[in-house]
Amino acid sequence: MITVDIDKNSGFCAGVIRAIGKAEEFLNEGKGSSEEGKRLYSLGAIVHNDAELERLLKQGLVTIDKEDFEEMVAADGEVLLIRAHGEPPQTYERAHQLGFEVIDCTCPVVLKLQQRIKEAYLRHKEEGKGQIIIFGKIGHAEVLGLIGQTEGTAVVVENLMMMNEAIGNGTVRLDVPTEVFSQTTKSPSEYRRLCSRLEEEMAKYNELSVERFKGRGLLNVHNTICSQVETRHERLSKFALEHDIIIFVAGKASSNGKVLCDLCKSLNIRTYHIDSPSEIKREWFRADDKVGVCGATSTPKWLLEQTAEHILELNRYVPEWEETFGDKATDNQ
Repeated sequence: MITVDIDKNSGFCAGVIRAIGKAEEFLNEGKGSSEEGKRLYSLGAIVHNDAELERLLKQGLVTIDKEDFEEMVAADGEVLLIRAHGEPPQTYERAHQLGFEVIDCTCPVVLKLQQRIKEAYLRHKEEGKGQIIIFGKIGHAEVLGLIGQTEGTAVVVENLMMMNEAIGNGTVRLDVPTEVFSQTTKSPSEYRRLCSRLEEEMAKYNELSVERFKGRGLLNVHNTICSQVETRHERLSKFALEHDIIIFVAGKASSNGKVLCDLCKSLNIRTYHIDSPSEIKREWFRADDKVGVCGATSTPKWLLEQTAEHILELNRYVPEWEETFGDKATDNQ
């Protein structure tokens, strides 16, 4: 008989909970009504999950993209929500020029990271040398906010292959003091591999062993992956191994979702990435499966619960012969 477990550690991270909570607080107070004449705009999707966006849209949240934002002439006191990913300094300047009232929901962890990168950038600028490398997804909202702290000078690498290419073509220099930061939702293990590779190449360039190079202060690796995300990687690995099949629920645009789903798939080949319960197929399951339902930091708990209920419903009316013989019945045909 099929059983279904929901990963208790999945669901919104603290930063997303805070942003959605502030949006709902504004909307529920009636400030978005036509009587008040103020609407709540979110600059970019407040969360990478279509079902949750639809729920908030019904409450009155209006999502705009960067193109909409740049084309605006005046906001006339409307309200702009900065989501948990954060924004570069130019966005705040533009918002105030337009006359927006700003509700800043930048995650405190991201805000601290922005400050650390800005301090490093100003330090290198004053010394006249140095470089900042960011391990993150190119074009991701959080990463754009981080690059903005360096006046666009930081080098972004998405993976080890890109790091090797950047070293090879000179985009990443080996002869200057270097500081490395990570997008808060990236894979901790991949970050370690990437930084180890850079350390090896910088040591080789300086004709030093890695051990001797460590004491020179030429490479400073900052631990900036969110502790909640890092813990989730560890617990999700265990969850994936404990179940026969994993149904991973997350928006396809979620960077964190891709990282976590790939982690599950590396440990459990029967991992399926879905946006909504309607994508689930009966043929994925076996009669005695122990099913694990989990998701990204952008996946609401209610959607995980809906998914679990749908799986149980889908498998409730299994023909008696199939429940008894399972896959063998198909194999013998």
